[in-house]
Amino acid sequence: MSQQPLTDDQVGQELRKMTAFIKQEAMEKAREIEIKANEEFAIEKSRLVRQETDAIDASYEKKFKQATMSQQITRSTVANKTRLRILAARQEMLDSIFETATDKLGEGPKDKSKYQGILKNLILEGLYALNEAEVQVRVRKADEDITKKAIEDAVKEYKKEVGKDTAAVVDTEEYLPEGSSGGAFIVGGNGKIEINNTFEERLKLLQDSALPAVRETLFGQNPNRKFFD
Repeated sequence: MSQQPLTDDQVGQELRKMTAFIKQEAMEKAREIEIKANEEFAIEKSRLVRQETDAIDASYEKKFKQATMSQQITRSTVANKTRLRILAARQEMLDSIFETATDKLGEGPKDKSKYQGILKNLILEGLYALNEAEVQVRVRKADEDITKKAIEDAVKEYKKEVGKDTAAVVDTEEYLPEGSSGGAFIVGGNGKIEINNTFEERLKLLQDSALPAVRETLFGQNPNRKFFD
């Protein structure tokens, strides 16, 4: 039985079906492509956002570290400058104290009775240190007479304590400088050994030995000090 040819209507129907099928296929393919593209876009977007976020975090951390270091340097610089100013002010105060003490040294000889006792002790200290049969005592020219009395007292006490005689005379060939505040040089060893017991020298020794105690009295104990004598 021979196949009947399709009518125009049938051909049109078939074409419409094929067109609809192709269109449907195309729409589904387009949808798949769109979904895949959106997924890839979302993945790429997430990657770029994460990358930029990491870059921003790294930049922030770097700047934060730089700011922190700069702050630490500034704080350390300010602390050091402050500490140096405090130390300078303290040293200025200490210098002022000892300068005042130096200025007052000249007042010592004004009280003759008291000054004679001081001279006796200074000379006696020299006699103990030298332990010689004869020494010379060098003083200010103005103190020559009072020194002779001080020598008598010192020699007596020396013999009493040590049990032997010693002689001490005022050095009339060389006196202490005119600007000296007082005290005495005790000279022994045929002029080769000198014990400087002038007021200026004793204050200098006091300044060295008493400075830590003076600092502690004025400014309190140093919290950073680890070793004590």
